[in-house]
Amino acid sequence: MRSYLDFEKPVAELEAKADELRVVAAETDSPAIREEIRALEQRARRMLAEIYRGLTPWQKTLVARHPMRPHFKDYVEALIEDFTPLAGDRKFSEDEAIVAGFGRFRGRSVCVLGQEKGNDTESRIRHNFGMAMPEGYRKAVRLMELADRFGLPVISFVDTAGAYPGIEAEERGQAEAIARSTEACLALGTPNVSLVIGEGGSGGAVALASTNVVLMLEHSIYTVASPEASASILWRDSGRAQDAATNMKITAQDLLRFGIVDGIVTEPVGGAHRAPEAALAAAGDAVAAALAGLADASAQDVRDRRAAKFLAIGRKI
Repeated sequence: MRSYLDFEKPVAELEAKADELRVVAAETDSPAIREEIRALEQRARRMLAEIYRGLTPWQKTLVARHPMRPHFKDYVEALIEDFTPLAGDRKFSEDEAIVAGFGRFRGRSVCVLGQEKGNDTESRIRHNFGMAMPEGYRKAVRLMELADRFGLPVISFVDTAGAYPGIEAEERGQAEAIARSTEACLALGTPNVSLVIGEGGSGGAVALASTNVVLMLEHSIYTVASPEASASILWRDSGRAQDAATNMKITAQDLLRFGIVDGIVTEPVGGAHRAPEAALAAAGDAVAAALAGLADASAQDVRDRRAAKFLAIGRKI
């Protein structure tokens, strides 16, 4: 079942007309109707391409949040063989907002981390909409340290509106847990690569994305706070989220220009949710290329390159 965003309504209308004609064509074998269907499909494709060439930052935010966009589990199923998740932080509990484990990526053993938002009401509640508690980040640290011990690269898929902001998370040391996870990323002697697949929100994203190579899908976002939260802070009006999105420079294209991310993974026309298999394959190729570029680096060289990357942010502006 198709799901359209508000700015895609012209495409929705054309595709709805084509669907109506398909019903008629199934009953009457008419060449004229088939030709009309093809013409409508071509117009819809052209219009979709035109719309997506000129997306605003707010529209990209909506695409990044699309409920049918591939999530962490989709990337694991498509790209990681023999994935074995590990649970718990060995201190408090299991946090299912962050899923972490080991598997093989194109024949090489790797550690895989990522936020899982869920794709229906039950799974979204179970995964807390991808907003991790402190124990989620402590679990990530535990697995990164294991990966470092055995010389395994770390791949992280980032997709969160931010770390969970509830009182219980703060009581259990949310800020400290995020800082420790960020530190663990930066201290790894093995290569690490992160890919922002939807929302990269605040410290909750940085905790898994302080990596040698930071990639973003074409229509993902990476931001210090959500546009709604930023609008509330700056103007005390969450209704100005579109203004915040525009002024904060949260798109992959802006962040690449500022040197904050290292590459953009092209999405199929209309976003990753329209052609998930193609999007997943492109993501796999990009991650593989990033890891290949670090294959011959020593542990100290890996750390030095990572440190130089983050210290250089802001110097290119």
